[in-house]
Amino acid sequence: MLKRMVVCGIKLVLQIKIQIKNHKSGDKMKKLVCFASGVVAACVFQTAHAQSAVTLYGVIDNGVEYQKAGASSVVRVVSGGRFASRFGLKGSEDIGDGLHVNFQLEQGYSGATGAASNSAAAFSRQAWVGVSGGFGEVRVGLQNTLQYAYLNPELDPVSVMTVGSPMNSLNSLTVRVNNAISYLSPTLYGFTGQFMIAARDSTTKPSNGLQFYNGVIHYATGPFRAAAGYEQAANATGTSMLKIFSAATSLGVGAARFFLAYHTERQTDNTDKRDVYEVSGSYDFNVANKLSLMYGYAHDKTGNGNNAQQVGLTYEYFVSKAVTVYGSTSFLQNRNRAQFAINGTAYTGIPVAPGADARAIMVGMLHRF
Repeated sequence: MLKRMVVCGIKLVLQIKIQIKNHKSGDKMKKLVCFASGVVAACVFQTAHAQSAVTLYGVIDNGVEYQKAGASSVVRVVSGGRFASRFGLKGSEDIGDGLHVNFQLEQGYSGATGAASNSAAAFSRQAWVGVSGGFGEVRVGLQNTLQYAYLNPELDPVSVMTVGSPMNSLNSLTVRVNNAISYLSPTLYGFTGQFMIAARDSTTKPSNGLQFYNGVIHYATGPFRAAAGYEQAANATGTSMLKIFSAATSLGVGAARFFLAYHTERQTDNTDKRDVYEVSGSYDFNVANKLSLMYGYAHDKTGNGNNAQQVGLTYEYFVSKAVTVYGSTSFLQNRNRAQFAINGTAYTGIPVAPGADARAIMVGMLHRF
């Protein structure tokens, strides 16, 4: 990069000398200024290009869904049945000595309407900058939580996405947080760890201190994987706190993989106390066809008996590396006064009356770019 700047600078000086020698009038001096500006712009472009590589990426995921909850039903176009629709920019610059400066800016949107997920934010999903090297990586800014980004993929074969995932309907989760500082470790003897804290700001009172803690540990060796994580999230006023622990293990056997997952959550004001269990599995018929079957049970620990269970099925056909066609269906049984709805990845299910059952079926297509 330095060499290019020196060469470009020498060229600029020589060209200016030639122009000064050959042109004396005011008009010609204007041409000289324009010429010099062009050369300088070329130098700047050349330097910027050498500094970093920026990638535009995204996902658009649209589908059609039928849902029935008790006496209510709906047929609708939905966005985010398998993955949330989003676009973003990400980049990395090698600054030497094995260090890289990285960034990511990401906005969510509805593929059905084109509307931004959050019209008040230029980048509602991610906006962070960080440094990586042999020590791992440190990131600062708006980020996906570690539970969402690194633990959910270990809980079931669809990464707690689609209407087919019981965990997607039966558990609570903080998806992303502002003012976050995270550390991602390198792999050591099959173990990796991720740790995050997030500070309060003017939208959360009191406006100082920490609002969020999250940590995840993974272990992988051969066909066996295991992961566990803890999350602690305070409400905006600091009067109550949600505490979550999740753990999962999975084993690959040929073309199949089997999952066991456990999730427990407690709200310190006693409004939420439940354990969620899920058993699931997937089978790859070939490189283009995958089928996932999942069963989950939510046990209400408040003593009110508001339990629920859900069974779900998701099929994926990989047309190419960029295009996937999928279908998903599920049945959810609420008991007593439970009101769990069947949620998609990026949208909520229709409201459910206490104790009513819910059903859903949807087909969709997603394209990555």
